[in-house]
Amino acid sequence: MTSEHVPSADAGAAVAELAALARIVSRQRAELDRLRDSLATSAAVERAKGALMAATGCSPDAAHEALLQRAEAGNRTLLEECWLTLGALMPTAPAAAAGAAAVTGPPAPVMPPESPAPPGTAETLGLLGRALLHVGSPQELAGTLLEHLAPRIDADAVMLYRRLQPGDGLELIGYAGLDATLAAQWHQVPPLQGFAPLEALRAGEPLWLEDFAEDRQMFQLIDEPPGRWLSRAWLPVPAGVALGVLRRSAAAFGPADRELLRSAARLCAGRLGTLDAPAEPVAPGLSPAVQTVLDALPGAAVLLIPLRTATGEVEDYRVEAATPGAVDILGRTGRELVGSHILESYPSVAGESLWQGYLKALGGEPYEGEPFVYEEVVAGVTVTATYSVRAARLGDGLLVTWLRHDTEERQEQRLADMQRLGNLGWASWNLITRQVDWSPQVYTILGREPGRGAVPLDLLPDLVLPEDAHALARAVSELARTGHPFDVPFRIRTGNAVRHLRAVAEAVTTPDGTVVEVHGFVQDLTAQRSAELALVDSERAILVQRGVLEAERALAARLQHALLPLPSRPVRLRGLRVEVAYLPAQAGVHVGGDWFSAIELPHEAALFVVGDVAGHGVDAVATMAQLRFTAKGMVTTGSSLTGALARLNFLLLHSRDAQSTATLVLARYEPAERRLVWAQAGHPPPLLVRGGRAHRLDRPAGMLLGACADPVYESAEFRLEPGDRLLLYTDGLVERPGEDIDAGLDRLAAAALAAGPDSLDALLAAMLAGERRDDVCVLDIRVPVTGEE
Repeated sequence: MTSEHVPSADAGAAVAELAALARIVSRQRAELDRLRDSLATSAAVERAKGALMAATGCSPDAAHEALLQRAEAGNRTLLEECWLTLGALMPTAPAAAAGAAAVTGPPAPVMPPESPAPPGTAETLGLLGRALLHVGSPQELAGTLLEHLAPRIDADAVMLYRRLQPGDGLELIGYAGLDATLAAQWHQVPPLQGFAPLEALRAGEPLWLEDFAEDRQMFQLIDEPPGRWLSRAWLPVPAGVALGVLRRSAAAFGPADRELLRSAARLCAGRLGTLDAPAEPVAPGLSPAVQTVLDALPGAAVLLIPLRTATGEVEDYRVEAATPGAVDILGRTGRELVGSHILESYPSVAGESLWQGYLKALGGEPYEGEPFVYEEVVAGVTVTATYSVRAARLGDGLLVTWLRHDTEERQEQRLADMQRLGNLGWASWNLITRQVDWSPQVYTILGREPGRGAVPLDLLPDLVLPEDAHALARAVSELARTGHPFDVPFRIRTGNAVRHLRAVAEAVTTPDGTVVEVHGFVQDLTAQRSAELALVDSERAILVQRGVLEAERALAARLQHALLPLPSRPVRLRGLRVEVAYLPAQAGVHVGGDWFSAIELPHEAALFVVGDVAGHGVDAVATMAQLRFTAKGMVTTGSSLTGALARLNFLLLHSRDAQSTATLVLARYEPAERRLVWAQAGHPPPLLVRGGRAHRLDRPAGMLLGACADPVYESAEFRLEPGDRLLLYTDGLVERPGEDIDAGLDRLAAAALAAGPDSLDALLAAMLAGERRDDVCVLDIRVPVTGEE
């Protein structure tokens, strides 16, 4: 026994829905192609109309009608007729211009001279348009295109690919300039990624391939033998076809060439459409006068013709006629809807009760549906509306009318919501009958009980504070006398609070200018006014704080300059040449705590110090001064470098600001032995440049100052040699946001070698390109060679 799977009813329905959706998508693509073609055609139509107007002196409407008549008489499309007209009116010699003015019927071909120059764009398109009239297949179309494009843009081959449905593969429907074997190899192409014709169709834009070496890496190219065509263009034709132009030349397509190819692609769309476009079925029993009748009807109504499958089932409806008030979700109205399909305009109708109602109406039973809610997206916003639809059979079609419901209650609710959200209310004063109408929101804004009634316009100033009553009374009087509108702010008192309001009003006048009625609104601006006052207070506070910060910066800068004087030129210390640079930060409004010392010690020694206090401002400068003078004093009186660092750490831990930290490097130089002893506390290592090489010194142990109570500090020593260069610096020289410190140290080594031995300015310029976010302090110590001063 065997069994077979029988598809369920739900599965069959799903398949049917997918098939219907595929047909909808196909029709929508066709509609999109039609719209693109319409936009492209309009430019050619206007140019052809202008040419006829210049040649015959007729009006724009007469020129347009003449083009339509010629197209119909010659069994041509309007676009083909436009290019024929432009080509015929294009002068090839001075005599041609005079003869063009006599054009009244279908234009005669213009005979070229014996040795013509390459034709221009308009002339080429005119000649191409005439030639396309005799084309009977896509293969002939490809040959005609090559014949007319070759002398103009050096085309060597033309290919026409049509997109297959479904699957998005391509089929070669016409070619010229390549052999049949190659055409057979590329006749059917699956949806390959990077296949140039398919990419052009998917993008909907021309694809210009003008760099063969680069293009062959990005695209699948038709190229046998390799390198045969060094430049090519693929253009989407508004008929689901890709037009390819292949050239042996490697030159780029110029602007004129590109415009010619775009126009040729649009021109081919019309001919391709006539070669294999099926004729639209004509519904029997319907008179062309139906559209004329619907043009005169109010409201929204359409005449629908059912489109049936081979089995007779209705799969869609085509709009045969429509009233001017009919509109779809694409914004098309009236006659613009004719020819469109219902499932394109309202795809969610399929399978709904409305669809079933249409089927009943086709059977002869008039349909009147219950009101239903329909959602549509307008300008990216979902809009919900309620409709009622009626449908009745007319001949073999359906006459459908619909009514959109927006009840008075709904409009009133919307108005009330708008007034509440905008904190405003409308008011109306009739100056003839003395009738006054206020919305409930006006009573709320003015703090007036509704039972007390509305206030006449001339008594409105009595409700406001005395300081504002005069301005409002003057505006009311001017409006009642001359009709001049007003927009006046005023205040009222409700309980213990003062509220800021605004009144806006305009007049309704008779033909002689007499004011008979006043409309306006009152708005509560208290929250806005409070926000404005708070903003003013905040701005004042910011200005005060800015002044304090600027004063602090100025004070810190003066302290820094007083405590850290900079030598104007390099100095000599114990036989060493020392140059100092200090550059303040460019970002922010604070002064930092970078500092240095370079002094001579007793017993022919020298001391070099570079330090960096964390933080900015007066406190950082004060801590910097304390550390600078203490370090100098301790080392001068005989303290070791490590001992000085330990005492400085103790001092910082027990200072007024116990949270402050600092980094430091100390170096003591003994000239008799050219020995340098140094120690550091969390500071970047010195850089030694010697013999054309630059390297960082290995740091002895040492934690930054102020970090812990019992740190361990060690020292290191080495001998300086003639020609050595030693750089002590703060971290502002090497640190950059988001970069590892080692990268900055490597960059400093490279800059020191590149800048040369005698240029600190060049070194700083190389290291500090762009805005400085931190202070920079540098001690540049050099050991002169023999003979140098």
